[in-house]
Amino acid sequence: IFSIVVFGSIVNECYVNKDSQNPELLCIFNENESACSYGIAVGIIAFFGCIFFFVVDLHFQQISSVKDRKRAVLLDLGFSGFLSFLWFVAFCFLANQWQRTTMSKGVSQGADAARAAITFSFFSIIIWVALAVKALQRYRLGTDMSLFATDQFATDPNAAYPGYPTGSGIESTETYQSPPFTETLDTNPKGYQVPAY
Repeated sequence: IFSIVVFGSIVNECYVNKDSQNPELLCIFNENESACSYGIAVGIIAFFGCIFFFVVDLHFQQISSVKDRKRAVLLDLGFSGFLSFLWFVAFCFLANQWQRTTMSKGVSQGADAARAAITFSFFSIIIWVALAVKALQRYRLGTDMSLFATDQFATDPNAAYPGYPTGSGIESTETYQSPPFTETLDTNPKGYQVPAY
C-alpha cells in the first residue's frame, strides 16, 4: 500500500508546469527528473514484489522440495533487504531534492503529494526492514527442518520414526480379514456362515 501511495502521488501530482506560459511538465523535486523517476521505479518494483511474494506465501505449503522452500525464503530475505536499501535511498534522495526546491505557485499545488511520497518512503524503509527480519527468522527456523520439511521428526537423532496413527487406539479382537501370509486351510473361518441357496 505504501508503494502505491509513493508512486501514485508522484505520478499524479508531482509533475507541474513551471509557469502558465510553459506547457512542459517538470518534476516537483527541484526540477530533477531523476528524483521522480527513481521514486516511481522503486514504488512499482515494491508493488509487484509484494504481489509475487504474497502468492509465494499462499502456495508455500504446496512446495514439496526442501531446496525450493529454502530458495523461496532466501529470495524473500534478499529481496526484502534490497528493497529496504532502495527505499532508504529513495527517502534520502527525495527529501534532499525537496529541501532544495524553491517554492512557486506550481510547486505549492503538489507540495502535499511530495511530502506524502517522502513520508511513505520513510515508512516503507521500516516495513521492508521488518519483512527482512521476519524472513531471516523464517530462514533460521528452517535450519532445524521444521519449516522446510512437511513431516515432523523427533528431536532425538536416534529415535525411531513415529509411524502412522492407529486410529482410535481400540482394536477389536474380531478380525474381518486374516493377516497377510497366514492363510489357514479352514474352509469356514470363524464367524462366517456358508449361505444356503
